[in-house]
Amino acid sequence: MDMASLLLANQTFGMQQAYSNQASKRCIRWRTVTAAISLENNHLPMRSFEVKHRTTVDDIRALRLITAIKTPYLPDGRFDLEAYDRLMHMQIAGGAEGVIVGGTTGEGHLMSWDEHIMLIGHTVNCFGSKIKVIGNTGSNSTGEAVHATEQGFAVGMHAALHINPYYGKTSIQGLIAHFDAVMLMGPTVVYNVPSRTGQDIPPPVINALAINPNLAGVKECMGNERIKGYTDKGVVTWSGNDDECHDARWMYGATGVISVTSNLIPGLMHSLMFEGENAVLRDKVMPLMKWLFVEPNPIGLNTALAQLGVIRPVFRLPYYPLPHEMRIEFVRIVKELGRENFVGQREVEVLNDDDFIIVGRY
Repeated sequence: MDMASLLLANQTFGMQQAYSNQASKRCIRWRTVTAAISLENNHLPMRSFEVKHRTTVDDIRALRLITAIKTPYLPDGRFDLEAYDRLMHMQIAGGAEGVIVGGTTGEGHLMSWDEHIMLIGHTVNCFGSKIKVIGNTGSNSTGEAVHATEQGFAVGMHAALHINPYYGKTSIQGLIAHFDAVMLMGPTVVYNVPSRTGQDIPPPVINALAINPNLAGVKECMGNERIKGYTDKGVVTWSGNDDECHDARWMYGATGVISVTSNLIPGLMHSLMFEGENAVLRDKVMPLMKWLFVEPNPIGLNTALAQLGVIRPVFRLPYYPLPHEMRIEFVRIVKELGRENFVGQREVEVLNDDDFIIVGRY
């Protein structure tokens, strides 16, 4: 064999040896001692050590007024973050202790997950030291809900809101397993609203979940008797119905309310939740609450905030403004309650049909 052939043979052998060594390394599964011990865990939540120890479940359980915050839009349908920040400042000034970001009221179901997580992160970054941020990361897909919740806690939210799987629905055992999966990451509020999901979360499910240390409580929309059944057993419960929240708080043991109306009158809602039984104030705000829910939420709220000049009159479809006669009725309600009790500084006005921008692509 000549010298050139010998050199080529040695080079080829060396490359084969290197490739063999690399292949062997790829076959070795590297793991830390901790990982080796924890292999039985099929799901290891991504929530950081720092976030875990920044907010406790008890911190969430103590909240009495939580606003389901509205998401405002620019004329092209993108988020109007300047208007959103003003809304947040108004909630903090009005005494709200927490906000639900991207819930039903915030139209989370009309957002991409990128928009959703961005808005949660933005809220935490700008306001997380002043108010508790509860991100709606629920889904009818358990895998999607788990992934979104990991992301929500990774950007700093203090707690998660989880609805039961809607449309497809599931069994009692499936409900329990779904919530157990999503509660691994941190403090969790379970949200029961059968009128939207098509399935009740019955007491046996909540009783089974109550042993989970991450269950902060339940947002319950099935009435005050249901709420009393939970609070008698020590399960923290918030009313999900504004028109029932005063009685829920002072007569049925609810900790407070997760409210739509507080977007408009946070100070008065704070009084209802903090200052003791007040049937006079309850009855005074009742016409506004009834007006807000003439059509499915958040149609009334979106219309009201636009007429108050707090947000641009932009709707993402399928939501559509309330009809003209209802817009006139809102102005009357504002004047009776007192403009000073509502958010914003501009005089309330009746908007015309062509003042609204309806966005179908966003």
